[in-house]
Amino acid sequence: MKYIYTLLLASAFILTSCSNDDDNFDFDTIGQTFEFTTTFTQANDYTTRFSFDQLIFDSDVVLVYKLEEVDNGLDVWEPLPTAYYFFTNDSTGAIEGFLNYRFNFTTGDVDVIMNSDAPDLAGAEFTNNQTFRIVVVPSDFASTTDVDLLNFNEVATALNLKF
Repeated sequence: MKYIYTLLLASAFILTSCSNDDDNFDFDTIGQTFEFTTTFTQANDYTTRFSFDQLIFDSDVVLVYKLEEVDNGLDVWEPLPTAYYFFTNDSTGAIEGFLNYRFNFTTGDVDVIMNSDAPDLAGAEFTNNQTFRIVVVPSDFASTTDVDLLNFNEVATALNLKF
């Protein structure tokens, strides 16, 4: 009987000591963030590639945000794909083209694409020195969290990202 109590006590200790439910978010989850600036040109097919230093897991999810502006010293990030920008004729108001940014990824890299049916109408404010942030998160976090994945600041806070 003495051995049964010892076994039960040891089991209870092992099971409770393995618990890691110390917060509403899994702050022990390892997220990564990367930032880069690029220029889109016809020579690079309006695509830029960011390569990871090491492969990410097949199950990881990649989120990409574009720096839209700086407001009172704070960066404003917009998730990709962004809304469409339309180019209009100043005199007629007719739409002459569109532009948006999108991305795709593998376990080794992320391609950020400036997608447009009239890239020659895109001014430097759309092509030159565009800054992006890439956030790699485990798929379990992305599928079970209440965090708004479209909001960079919420994702960064929930994953305790340092940048």
